Amino acid sequence: MVGMRIADVQNDIDHELVSKEQIDSKIHEIAAQVSEEYRGKDLLLVAVLKGAVNTLAAFSQALSIPVQLDFMSLSSYGSGTESSGTVTIRQDLSTDVRGRHILIVEDIIDSGRTLAWLVDELKRRGAASVEIFALLEKPARREVDVDVKYRGYEIPDEFVVGFGLDYDERYRNLDSIAVLKPEVYQGVNA
Repeated sequence: MVGMRIADVQNDIDHELVSKEQIDSKIHEIAAQVSEEYRGKDLLLVAVLKGAVNTLAAFSQALSIPVQLDFMSLSSYGSGTESSGTVTIRQDLSTDVRGRHILIVEDIIDSGRTLAWLVDELKRRGAASVEIFALLEKPARREVDVDVKYRGYEIPDEFVVGFGLDYDERYRNLDSIAVLKPEVYQGVNA
């Protein structure tokens, strides 16, 4: 929808789930903890494009230690609302992870399949350690156990958008996490 106004976006939202203030507070809380625990270590923050970009940007700015950033583009979703279960690398890291301490910065953990695959892949590549910070988790949708060291908010099994999360590449620009009205995506199932 080219030329979509903010009023149009707000009309598609059922309700706000996590406010901008709650996001900022949680990110600063976790950043303080990570800054202390990784002080003096060679930390690489890894985000999966595109959803985790907002979380990574805010989180990296809240850290008080030097870090490097890198990105991967992985796909397990089509244009719908359900994971396909098969992980495809669209864009790989530009950094060698051997011997590095890796912190994966995630926007949301749904089924856990993509994240579990990524943790295993980074370990296979020789990372010294691999930990996870997830801003959001949907425990009701979890299919694969992943060890999340730094936890944000648990949310119910609702279709959420905002702060990087999208539906069909839209709504990433919202500064909070909101539930999309079902009529916006009803009938779509990948």
